[in-house]
Amino acid sequence: MSDGNMQAGYDAVDWIAHHATATPDKTALIELPSDRCLSYQQTHERVGRLASHLKSLGVRQGDRVGFLALNTTDILELCFATWRLGGIVLALNFRLTASELEYIIEDASPDVMVHDRDMLQVVADLRKRTGVDHWIETGGDGSDSTYEQAIGNAPICIAERIPQPLQAQCMLMYSSGTTGRPKGVIITHGMLSFSASAGAGPGYNSPASVSLAAMPMFHIAAMNVSCLPALCIGATTVVMRGFEPGAVLAAIDDASLAVSHFFAVPAAFNALRQHPDARTTDFSRLVIAVSGAETVPPPLIAWWAERGVVLQEGYGLTETAGQGCLLAKEDVGRKIGSAGKSLMHSHLKIMKDEHTQAQPGEPGEIWIKGAVVTPGYWGRPESTEAAFSGGWFRTGDIGRMDEDGYFYIEDRLKDMYISGGENVYPAEIEGVLYGIDAIAEVAVIGVVDETWGEIGCAVVALKPGFELELADILDHCAEKLAGYKHPAHLHIVETLPRNATGKVLKFELRKTMAEQLGL
Repeated sequence: MSDGNMQAGYDAVDWIAHHATATPDKTALIELPSDRCLSYQQTHERVGRLASHLKSLGVRQGDRVGFLALNTTDILELCFATWRLGGIVLALNFRLTASELEYIIEDASPDVMVHDRDMLQVVADLRKRTGVDHWIETGGDGSDSTYEQAIGNAPICIAERIPQPLQAQCMLMYSSGTTGRPKGVIITHGMLSFSASAGAGPGYNSPASVSLAAMPMFHIAAMNVSCLPALCIGATTVVMRGFEPGAVLAAIDDASLAVSHFFAVPAAFNALRQHPDARTTDFSRLVIAVSGAETVPPPLIAWWAERGVVLQEGYGLTETAGQGCLLAKEDVGRKIGSAGKSLMHSHLKIMKDEHTQAQPGEPGEIWIKGAVVTPGYWGRPESTEAAFSGGWFRTGDIGRMDEDGYFYIEDRLKDMYISGGENVYPAEIEGVLYGIDAIAEVAVIGVVDETWGEIGCAVVALKPGFELELADILDHCAEKLAGYKHPAHLHIVETLPRNATGKVLKFELRKTMAEQLGL
């Protein structure tokens, strides 16, 4: 359904193996705070030995190998090792509960799971709930673990990748839908390759680049904006265990690291701005700072500009390998609020309806077509068919394009909101909240929050004779939903506003709640 013709007839390249030959001593990976530093040759050897171990466990072409871990260079080694065998990497969100992860694992059926030592409690639960054959533990810092033992004890190094065409699947990332059930987004070698090539020029990438990855690597943005594109061109990727404002500022300030590229969501850039170290951090080595996942507030852009950092807004989805459009540096001041123009290999248009393209300035649904677009959803032919129209992927996002070809993201056709860079889908939360006896009907909406960008507000109509407090909702959600999905506000109403067909008017609720909460 994407431009598969562009990918046919060519095999995917093993970037690590290539650069291990071309520039073997060049630094490929740096890990913080462990300070592990690996050249391309060292990474190549570790990847090959890990591939050998995975093969001994029975991993073959098309098999899934998952990871459930905080950020670590081990994740990138696992990706390239799995790809040498023709396998598919399953990225799991470590913030999810065991019950949420159980559904995804059962749906994807991985043969091997690599998990972080910090995830022992949830892993113990998952080992009872799922049928995964092999579990490998990592400390995420090079310390002794079954992961390091697997690499150290491997009898051989698999140095060559099994030939795989660009259109072959290599990754699986789950994205929840409006029904509340997560869908596995199929990501191919071609999607990763074409998105890397499209972003190289606009992103000012070169082998001298140093990209800092601080956002969670189970997300497409961290994986395929911060990490993989740098490795594609033989540059350096610095991986942080997680986002901590002081540590990120210290890394940017470190002249020996020389960080040149950094991606984060607006909430993260806001947290960096508020940290006291921001006043003394040297940002001069940053070549590009990109923000996405939600619209960047103009005051935030202005604050960073005062410190010499041009904060560029981009737009992309898991279904497009994180690529779509990017606002060029020179346009930041004059196209405020824009996510830029289409990048190469992704063509965007605005549709008023199924058959009518919007005129400049008119809002409509964003459709994307190109070599970076997913071929569909894992085991969901109906969802795949519904997501495409004439070869165009329907994003479900509302935007507009001005007369100069610049795109602006206005809203989400689906009622998803974004909290701290995490996609939150109200239907999933509503399904859980309906398990509370006191609730007659409920609608969850996203409302503005200074720290997280958006947070949830549960608008509830109670059954007669019942009472409900926010604490009751949080207790009910504790083991059923990840913390970032928990509503932060509760508002009681007599009835929910609905249209003639019975659909809750969430746009009306968003307006009303903003006034009620004084936002």
